[in-house]
Amino acid sequence: MFISDVSRRTFLKGTAATAALAAAGSLSVGAWRAQAAEVGGQAGKTVEAPSLCNGCSSKCGLVATTVDGRLWTLRGNEIHPYAQGRICARAHGLAQLAYSDERVTQPLRRKEDGSFEPIDWDTAFAEIGQKVKDVIAQSGPESLAIIQDPRPSGKQYSKRFMHALGSPNVYAHSSSCNLSKESAYQLAIGATGFSNDFANAKMVMFIGRSYGDGIRPSSVHSLADAAEQGTRVVVVDPRLNNSGIFATDWVPINPGTDLALLMAMANVLIEEDLYDHDFVEQCTYGFDEFAAQAKEYTPAWAQEITDVPAERIKELARAMAAAAPAASIESGWRSVIGCSYKNSLETARAITAINALLGSWGAKGGALITSSPKVGAISDARFAEPPKPEAKRIGDEEYPLVLPSAGTNVAALQAALDGRLKGLFFYNSNAAKGYAQPKAWTEALGKADLVVTIDVQMSETALQSDYVLPEVTYLERLELPEFVGGKKHFVGMRTVVLDRIHPETKTCDEIFNGLAQACGVGRFFQFTAEDWTAAQLATVGVDIEDLKREGVMELSAAPFEYGPPKFKTASGKFEFKTDKFAEAGLNPVIGWIPRKVVFKEGEFAIVGGKQGIHSHTMTQNIEALHAISREYHMERLWMSAKDAQDIGVETGDTVEVSSSEHTGQVEVRVTQRLKPGVVFLPTHYGGDSPAQTRAYRYGISLTDFIPLDAEPGVGSMMSQEVAVTVKKAGA
Repeated sequence: MFISDVSRRTFLKGTAATAALAAAGSLSVGAWRAQAAEVGGQAGKTVEAPSLCNGCSSKCGLVATTVDGRLWTLRGNEIHPYAQGRICARAHGLAQLAYSDERVTQPLRRKEDGSFEPIDWDTAFAEIGQKVKDVIAQSGPESLAIIQDPRPSGKQYSKRFMHALGSPNVYAHSSSCNLSKESAYQLAIGATGFSNDFANAKMVMFIGRSYGDGIRPSSVHSLADAAEQGTRVVVVDPRLNNSGIFATDWVPINPGTDLALLMAMANVLIEEDLYDHDFVEQCTYGFDEFAAQAKEYTPAWAQEITDVPAERIKELARAMAAAAPAASIESGWRSVIGCSYKNSLETARAITAINALLGSWGAKGGALITSSPKVGAISDARFAEPPKPEAKRIGDEEYPLVLPSAGTNVAALQAALDGRLKGLFFYNSNAAKGYAQPKAWTEALGKADLVVTIDVQMSETALQSDYVLPEVTYLERLELPEFVGGKKHFVGMRTVVLDRIHPETKTCDEIFNGLAQACGVGRFFQFTAEDWTAAQLATVGVDIEDLKREGVMELSAAPFEYGPPKFKTASGKFEFKTDKFAEAGLNPVIGWIPRKVVFKEGEFAIVGGKQGIHSHTMTQNIEALHAISREYHMERLWMSAKDAQDIGVETGDTVEVSSSEHTGQVEVRVTQRLKPGVVFLPTHYGGDSPAQTRAYRYGISLTDFIPLDAEPGVGSMMSQEVAVTVKKAGA
């Protein structure tokens, strides 16, 4: 399907308006402008301070302006490679969290009746410390775990704290985000990700990902520029997502069958001798086995699975070959290849295989593997790492292909359910709503001897914890440095923009230092975050005072050069075949794996995804962002016009959605932008915490509908492996 032209300027004008509305909060835009003019004309102490956004994992650089100590405006940091002087609506809206009337403002302890009572920090630390010691004495340190959503300080303090206790069980949020993708890429290309050279590309294909919904300013601008210069942009997605305004083609596909499309494209490239022989012969491993297997995956075979016509598949493959090596499959993130299906890991591998056949790895206009800066060795003994735990992390044996830096928190959930994990810590992580199956998390948390949540909001996970430890917001704390790689190298840092608003909240380092002392491992935490930051920065030649002023600084790095990269894989080459897969009981050669769920008559596939103003459950209770959601009914379930006619519903009607796990009701949006047989649900709504009054029971949540399961080999949550029925409410 051809997509009509929409200019870059039109899109940016729209996003600017959304950002302004998010910044304005509940005021009208006119009232906000009037207030801004009034305050701007008053005398007051105006201060600018840099930071990094906390709205998503991108952590874009920003500069905050305060007037008499109160936050006034935010803007993007010009130097930061992701921001390039701009920030998205999430960044503007999330800043409201500092002043939220529903923040957690003091330590809380659960009472026997399930309610919470405030306690002081000394009591909280002492009681948690004693319970940790009891768990270790009775079940060993390996019965403790922490799950964290990676942020600059949290990801480092979490690991240090658990290892100091003797536990290897440190997990990121990855198994509900991008674990399959990063694990696959690490094995196939020796890196957890890559970039696409949009500035020089002739053709780029997106598999499910949408820059227009999961907004990173630099990505949107690179795509907009590419579209304006005539790059052919193909969007493969059951839904015409918000990146469609930059696309030349929309390929509506059956959900979970993208792997079949990619394997059929590989078949065309090989059988019609359109692949890059030099690259394949010199830089790859296992091609002969891959080519022999690919003979089975014809376009006609794929048509039956994907519902994409065979001639369409051939045309796409031939067009990419004609544009090669300035053609590639985009690197993706969460959808399709991150954690969605039984074949997400293999689909990510297949993306790398197409790029290899095109010879686009390292090529101008192709797929680029760039380097990243790293902290060097620190000589100060205070920062020496705790001893490596003796036990293996739970899940690594069951899921041997998992990315070592992430682990699978689905395995942690399974271990809590069967009693192996007795104590659970959560840092900036709402596992009980945003991960896997909420009912299973509720059961698991109820079985644990100790559950501690460190957060700013009373999330669903906090609500089910024994202790809730309130952190300051990201604008109130200095954090460890965040390094950004690419053609150029950068380092950024959060600085203190706002004085501590609530005196009984603490920073990440203060909380972990207090916990460590109470648990008997305080010797590993004899420093502040500022001390650790200064030591890390010194290893890359940066003074902390300079970075406090600038927020982001460019680091020296070897100049980027086009050309075949050095693949840091087991073979030292790109791997069409990875022997480690055979060790895990899986096919070592990239090939076809069907999705798990087979649909019956009357059932729909359900897909989820981001909206440009939200980051899943983190932002659903932010006043301004939630107001936008309500004004535009953004919680609605999307349904194709054909399906809506068949079941007799119109936009605005309430429908009942049911799966094997859950039934819920929500408004429907009827649209031509969705493939029949598929429904789309934004993944930000359906909150269950009454302490978050704006988000509470507004909309429905996809995580409620999916069964508890995990992708073989890697342990991702398979967030879209579910069939649902939809009917008009009351029918």
